[in-house]
Amino acid sequence: MTSSASAVRGLAAAAVLACSAAMAAACGTASAPAASPTSPVVTATPTVSPGTASPATSPTAAPTQPGAAPACATSALKVTVPKGQGNAAAGSSYYPIQFANFSGASCTLYGYPGVSFVTAPGGRQIGPAATRNPAVARQLVTVSPGQTVHAELQVVNAENYPPADCGLVTAPWLKVYPPNQTGPAYVGFTAQACSKPKQILSVQAVQPGPGGP
Repeated sequence: MTSSASAVRGLAAAAVLACSAAMAAACGTASAPAASPTSPVVTATPTVSPGTASPATSPTAAPTQPGAAPACATSALKVTVPKGQGNAAAGSSYYPIQFANFSGASCTLYGYPGVSFVTAPGGRQIGPAATRNPAVARQLVTVSPGQTVHAELQVVNAENYPPADCGLVTAPWLKVYPPNQTGPAYVGFTAQACSKPKQILSVQAVQPGPGGP
């Protein structure tokens, strides 16, 4: 082999090596693909609207007692106000509002009934509803089938008020809500009342026994 041929081959090999080195350098400096942006993670925190409150316990709700009977529904009670068992004192008359359990199971009453004069069953209210008289402490009263308990109702003589301040009318009915019930009972009960906002009625908490003299 001539020296010229060897020189050509040497140059060719050197050129191949140089090209390989150049390609390797180009590959090493190639930019990596840009990472796609990551979406931020948002944690939603529940909020409570102003004025939203948890259900409140009624101030007249019965205390929890193991084994206690359920509250007396209006439909389980016969409500009466016997006027013949009333008594008068100091410008007022007092009557027992009687709750008789005519269902087949015991039930309980606790606290104050709601009482007002009305023009008729389902009719218009006459004057303010009864206020609560705290003279007797509230107690959980169990009413067995056929048993009667009561709450004392005070009826102020409406004629104690000046006629112009009272607006004297005859009230023919009482609307009575048993304690902690939303369904009323209606009782025929004729009395003088004020059509204007004068307080005529006051009621005590339910007590054992039928009441009256």
